[in-house]
Amino acid sequence: MGLKGELFLPRAYQTGEKNDITDVPGIKVGQVTLRKGGVNTGVTAILPGSDIFKQKMLASGQVINGFGKTTGLVQINELGTLETPILMTNTLAVGTCWTALTRYMLDRNPEIGLTTGTVNPVVMECNDGDLNDIRSLPVKESDALTALALAEGNPPLLEGNVGAGTGMRCLGFKGGIGSASRLLELGGKKYHVASLVCANFGAFGKLRAGSRLLGQELKDAVLALAKAENNQLYARYQKDQGSIVMVIATDLPLSSRQLGRLARRSAVGLARTGSYIGDGSGDIALAFSTAQRVSHFAKEAESFSFLPDSQLDPVFEAGAETIEEAVLSALVHAETLTGFQGRRVYGLGDFL
Repeated sequence: MGLKGELFLPRAYQTGEKNDITDVPGIKVGQVTLRKGGVNTGVTAILPGSDIFKQKMLASGQVINGFGKTTGLVQINELGTLETPILMTNTLAVGTCWTALTRYMLDRNPEIGLTTGTVNPVVMECNDGDLNDIRSLPVKESDALTALALAEGNPPLLEGNVGAGTGMRCLGFKGGIGSASRLLELGGKKYHVASLVCANFGAFGKLRAGSRLLGQELKDAVLALAKAENNQLYARYQKDQGSIVMVIATDLPLSSRQLGRLARRSAVGLARTGSYIGDGSGDIALAFSTAQRVSHFAKEAESFSFLPDSQLDPVFEAGAETIEEAVLSALVHAETLTGFQGRRVYGLGDFL
């Protein structure tokens, strides 16, 4: 959905129709949100396309700072392909979602583990323990499977306090799920570059939006409210820590090497929002292309065509823009939440 005018953000490229990751043809997103008592968490499922195990997509995962528990990147970076949907959730639900995603793939691919190899599930995470009773392990396999099933129906993509983003915080404000897209014209053809993030990073007071130093601009008002409410949480948000997991999708014909280069540019988008990639932050990006498929059962050489490296600069710039806007969109759409043990994180919208 993007910023919808709440904040001014200079854009070098036009947004896609919906200004989210589903602007890339074939991509669908489903989310399950769990909110009850001290539980504020969920699952976000990204379906890159149909029959992805048998017809894989070129991909690359990049670790900007490795304080994280994402699964699947070792094989992706060795083989250069993505072969499952992508799940996002909280840190202690990674195993549960991994098992659920494995079941999902086994149900749809009876040859896995029998007449062919196993499967490489991708699960990305952030720690939502400030606002969620993470130790209670509230996410169940059924929640992950429901998110995947909902994605198949291609619902509108919601942002903010939803799915994996339900209990996240970012740059001292309520964080969560955010997404953005850009249109590029190369060689007379139109392409998309888009991102979806689960934003849970950053130090309080560092937020930037375009030319505005919003963190400093709003700091006194936020701290005054926190003092009035005896909110002790903000004393803990002085360091850039937490995490952000980022998925970048495109229909441009890029190789896995080029997708790795694109994924690394996510750090540019993060820096624009006020991140300095702190020691305690797990900042991980996964980029994939829907343009060409790699057959699981190929017996002969397959032919692919890729954009020349000399034409990648607009792709890198658009990718950085989508990360920047996706983070800001998560902040704009997220609302103040009182969660586990009465801890309260304020929505940015309360101060704009």
